[in-house]
Amino acid sequence: MPRILRIINRLNIGGPTYNAVFLTKYLAPEYETCLLSGQIFAGEASSSFVAAENGVEPRFIRSLERTPNPFNDFLAYREIRQIIKEFKPDIVHTHATKPGLVGRLAAYHEKVPVIIHTYHGHYFHSYFHPIITKFFLFIERWLATKSTGIIAISESQKKELADVYHVADSDKIHVVHNGFDLSKFTDNQEFKRKSFRQQWSISNNEIAIGIIGRIVPIKNHPLFLSACATLKQLCPPNIKLRFFIIGDGTDKDAVEAQAKHLGFTLGSQQQPAELTFTSWIRDIDIATAGLDIIVLSSLNEGTPVSLIEAQAAAKPIVTTRVGGVADIVIPNQTAFVTPSRDANAMANALLQLIKNPDQRIQMGNEGRKYVMERFSYQTLVQNMRSCYEQLFKKAGS
Repeated sequence: MPRILRIINRLNIGGPTYNAVFLTKYLAPEYETCLLSGQIFAGEASSSFVAAENGVEPRFIRSLERTPNPFNDFLAYREIRQIIKEFKPDIVHTHATKPGLVGRLAAYHEKVPVIIHTYHGHYFHSYFHPIITKFFLFIERWLATKSTGIIAISESQKKELADVYHVADSDKIHVVHNGFDLSKFTDNQEFKRKSFRQQWSISNNEIAIGIIGRIVPIKNHPLFLSACATLKQLCPPNIKLRFFIIGDGTDKDAVEAQAKHLGFTLGSQQQPAELTFTSWIRDIDIATAGLDIIVLSSLNEGTPVSLIEAQAAAKPIVTTRVGGVADIVIPNQTAFVTPSRDANAMANALLQLIKNPDQRIQMGNEGRKYVMERFSYQTLVQNMRSCYEQLFKKAGS
């Protein structure tokens, strides 16, 4: 039985956690997997419950952190090398940036037969100063030469990695879409909608618009707020709107300050108002059921989970045209896709959906059909299994 050492940077809310957990669970019994994880940091919600609910017990490496720290990075590298010696994996499969560095380096030095890395996103623009970005890109290109295969989670990401940033040749990059258990976003929707709207005091004649995710610079919440402020001016006075920011993160105080500057009244569960910061909501399927329109305003994305889940819940979407978004929505059929940083375009797309309830329903139904066919965990496992088999042959294992 081949053994896989799977390494993820942390178990936080997002696609990488589901990817790693579902692959760990459902590739058995053909593959025996040991899942390693780093630590989440302040402001993030843990998704360790995803592993627990699926009977997966990760092994945690305290020194494996998201942020650069040469001392801790060396400790993580050394610990992973020791685990490789003990576990003797046939495959080391790393997920996201930091595990891709220390994990692949450790696997290369321990002569692991097959070394694979999945890019769940990348930091080649909109994250760092250009000089720092060039340095990291140099490292990624070098690591790619030590990898048996690279996994991209969308066709557009593969094109970026191969043709734009030249991380690796196209034939070394395999596309395997993320996969999820989407059943909870289709079941009991009316009950969940009623529950969410009662909890947050949303009346039947109010349209609830929400954004879901970490409140950090790359998610560009200021664009969402600017678009909503413009929308309030464009919207007929007889239409009542409620706005929700679901999540938390390092930029929360700054985003709250901007909201107040734009004239939003901030509410809570006890005191409803036009804009509410809910913090993290674990049962996100209840939130998506209760919202009417879901927005993404990011500067860069890999495969945004919130949009896959929104479509599974039959919700129309307004999103910026960034990263892998184009691979998970159908423009003008399941989502309106607007230019990045263009608040007016986003506001007008929202206005069109607000004025046309039948269009909201039609787009939602199209979105559900689309993602259920492409982003199930069963499809993820089947495609990854095929990829492993190809890479084993390539490595002569």
